[in-house]
Amino acid sequence: MTPQNIAIVKATVPALQAHGEAITSHFYRIMFESHPEVKAFFNEAHQAAGSQARALAGAVLAYATHIDRLEEIAGALPRIIQKHAALGVLPEHYPIVGGCLLQAIKDVLGEAATDEIIAAWGEAYQSLAALLIAAEEEVYRANAAQTGGWRGEREFRVARREQESDVITSFYLEPTDGGPLLAFSPGQYLTLVLNIDGEPLRRNYSLSDAPGKPFYRISVKQEEGGRASNWLHEKAGVGTVLRVQAPCGDFVLQPAGERVRPLVLVTGGVGITPAMSMLESMAHTGRPVHFIHAARHGGAHAFRSRVDALAARHANVKPLYVYDAPRESDRPHATGFVTRELLAQQLPADRDVDLYFLGPKPFMKAVYASGLALGVPKQQLRYEFFGPLEALEA
Repeated sequence: MTPQNIAIVKATVPALQAHGEAITSHFYRIMFESHPEVKAFFNEAHQAAGSQARALAGAVLAYATHIDRLEEIAGALPRIIQKHAALGVLPEHYPIVGGCLLQAIKDVLGEAATDEIIAAWGEAYQSLAALLIAAEEEVYRANAAQTGGWRGEREFRVARREQESDVITSFYLEPTDGGPLLAFSPGQYLTLVLNIDGEPLRRNYSLSDAPGKPFYRISVKQEEGGRASNWLHEKAGVGTVLRVQAPCGDFVLQPAGERVRPLVLVTGGVGITPAMSMLESMAHTGRPVHFIHAARHGGAHAFRSRVDALAARHANVKPLYVYDAPRESDRPHATGFVTRELLAQQLPADRDVDLYFLGPKPFMKAVYASGLALGVPKQQLRYEFFGPLEALEA
């Protein structure tokens, strides 16, 4: 980008602070009206809740603020690239997004959006798009080049279903071509490419078992009003063929390194799914694993019998279950919530652990704040959002 255009984009930061969410909300509205074919890439629940628009507004603001020192926001790019690759975003989608974003800036800012500002933002968008397109192509090529890998969609058959709780069902997926499966890292997810009542949808679901098996397992919560999750629960029986994108995601279990730190997995609700993949991969290694799970009650608690079986077999696995609305027959280790005090009891005195956490946003904010307050190094706090990327420190 030219120095002049960088200066112009930075000068729009106050306008983005004041009108960013209005711009991105309008952007989604005009894009879906003019290009309905891209709606499949977005979750309607996140749209309805406004979280998608808020997340995009924050990303646009961060880009404008740091456009002269992009290394300061480079840490966010791998997750964006992985999400795009998981969904199958292609180079031809970028002009659609860019054109609608510039139109939204014009419409919302009115006369303040001069030709000079639109041209500067046009160059800024093209620069970012080129970076993302190149990085996503690398992901597609790398996945296709590996044993069992593929590019685009591959057909899988539902080989088995298992009910894990009142609301969570596991689907065991085997490739219809009988070929090998691409290895994945614990914590990654699949994207299902669905067509429900003539409407295309794409949804990410975490892989919930260890790699190296002849199937992929996803475990899906039946969400009230969730079109994809309800269809899977009600219609996707054994034998149903699903179109699937290759595993992606950067919320992955990191190598332990020379000093094997204890692994602390803290999850709420359906956030347990990627943690199960991590636990299944680590239980037999001897690495200390503290598995803390919060649920409403025993009926909503998935995988309890499996975690208990792993703990019985491997002394390094220490489970702790917390229910906030236990039934009379339930036997949690604690009632209420995952508090700072409870978390402190599970951590070693030096707080030198790798702490992975996932669940509803309020749960994640609480765990993040507790981890920092208790002295867990910030770089050893690792998390993922099921929905749009948002801040935990707000």
